Amino acid sequence: MQAIILAAGMGKRLKELTSNATKCMVEVNGVTMIERMLSQLDALKLNRIVVVVGYEGKKLMEYIGSLNISTPIEYVDNDIYYKTNNIYSLYMAKDYLVQDDTLLLESDLIFEDSILQRLLDNPYPSLALVAKFESWMDGTVVTLDEEDNIKNFLGKKDFVFEDIPNYYKTVNIYKFSKEFSNSHYVPFLEAYSKALGNNEYYEQVLKVITLLDKPEIKAERLGHESWYEIDDVQDLNIAESIFATKEEKLNKFNRRFGGYWRYPQLIDFCYLVNPFYPNQKLMDEIKANFERLLCDYPSGMEVNSLLGAKYYGLHKEQVCVGNGAAELIKSLMENLEGKVGMIYPTFEEYPHRKNEEDIVPYWIESKDFRYSADDLMNFYEDKDIQILVLINPDNPSGNYIQKQDVLRVAEWAQKKNIKFVVDESFVDFAETEESSTLLEEEIITEYNNLIVVKSISKSFGVPGLRLGILATNDLQLIADMKKDVAIWNINSFAEFYMQIFEKYKSNYEEALDKFKQVRREYEEMLNQIEYLRVIPSQANYLMCELTGQMTSRELTEILLNEYNILIKDLSSKNGFSGKSYIRVAVKRPEENLKLVGAIKEVLR
Repeated sequence: MQAIILAAGMGKRLKELTSNATKCMVEVNGVTMIERMLSQLDALKLNRIVVVVGYEGKKLMEYIGSLNISTPIEYVDNDIYYKTNNIYSLYMAKDYLVQDDTLLLESDLIFEDSILQRLLDNPYPSLALVAKFESWMDGTVVTLDEEDNIKNFLGKKDFVFEDIPNYYKTVNIYKFSKEFSNSHYVPFLEAYSKALGNNEYYEQVLKVITLLDKPEIKAERLGHESWYEIDDVQDLNIAESIFATKEEKLNKFNRRFGGYWRYPQLIDFCYLVNPFYPNQKLMDEIKANFERLLCDYPSGMEVNSLLGAKYYGLHKEQVCVGNGAAELIKSLMENLEGKVGMIYPTFEEYPHRKNEEDIVPYWIESKDFRYSADDLMNFYEDKDIQILVLINPDNPSGNYIQKQDVLRVAEWAQKKNIKFVVDESFVDFAETEESSTLLEEEIITEYNNLIVVKSISKSFGVPGLRLGILATNDLQLIADMKKDVAIWNINSFAEFYMQIFEKYKSNYEEALDKFKQVRREYEEMLNQIEYLRVIPSQANYLMCELTGQMTSRELTEILLNEYNILIKDLSSKNGFSGKSYIRVAVKRPEENLKLVGAIKEVLR
């Protein structure tokens, strides 16, 4: 068995990273792609490795010569790399193809070691490695039959988005038997190159071969193994997070703050959304209007304030709609002056918008992180504060103060001329007999010092739309904030959602009922895990204390690296006195079961 690596390309999309070196010399987490690949091949004890060089070929050969690789390495030079594609590079190596069984690889790949072993362990002599197609992938895709025969190779012109569930992406790693190369691939490669020239791709030859009655090549489907093809700096960024060391991987994922669709195997228990909403009909309505929404401008702030106000029965002058609650929190905290009372531990977006010396903290001391309206009023009665922030239910503890008690605080704050900010982003998940929201005309009008913030993204399960709402009867504050944010801070998709979501209100209420039942079952399962203490919650997450020897950081790292599960490690937050706490989202039952099973295994 030998390996052939195609490494002649210029890698223009990586820009300055390939200005004086070939693409495979770009580093991923401090190791070049070519060094990683050669080391993996070296471990297989192959007869030889053939590298087809081109752009900066001399520099690449010198670099490879400096590496500690025991397998013999031979080179083929594609000196017209700048006007040919990889079909010509492989054509130049065709004499090697017919001499031995071959692993064929492109040099811009990074993958885990087990992938090559899968090809070697499969007894079928000629295989194309494929992975389930994901939306972020680019390049050649194939369709397969039930016996893993490749039915067709599809380029961009043949791609049909409705057929994505049936597509597999070629990983650009192949196993060719010596017999397949002699009888099929090389003869077709020669004929194809002569007929259509050298500015094509070698997959085109495989496409022709699959049209034969007996193509003699099958697909090997990858499962959960990690791999990535690096064409540009975004690909490089993703690859570095996937293939980071165990210690560094969590840091890289945390710095992304979302966008986890690029990691299809990952289950995200860190970011908080409604797992049972929106319903399919609502999503279908948005899809049906997709083209119009994509191509048309959204309305300005005045119209969007009207839409946001309409759902809650408020006046548009009392409402500011934001690009997520985060935009509103930033503007709000910058528009409010004075000392701020904040409850710790807390959602860091609020204290991050103030200077530390302007914060008057209330440290929760109870074992279950419980506090009441009276606790807050008693503590801040003699404190010099101009603003009080309450997140209800609280994040991360899930502590909930009943509506009538929050209104007592609002009345107390009004008498003391304190701006009272209530973030009720999670209040819809609370188990109450009556409506728990403060977003009511009578309440907003009565308490002029009250400011209510709500994340529509979290409650309604549409974080990709980036929607939040702020309401207050302080009309000057609303006017100042509307000047502060952009006139088109909401895109057309978010505006359309606000236009239609009222008619799906009953579906939303059904989703909340289902959620509350699932949360009860989830909490019960977590309570059965040894070394885990669950804090009861009225939000769509549960905070848990680790009572054994393992730290929250260690558990979070293990779940990410070994189970592809991301949870929130709370060790960096203020207010935990050095103890280990985690926060886990409530998701669908099958996902909750995976997390419970994983934590059980790790803590055991």
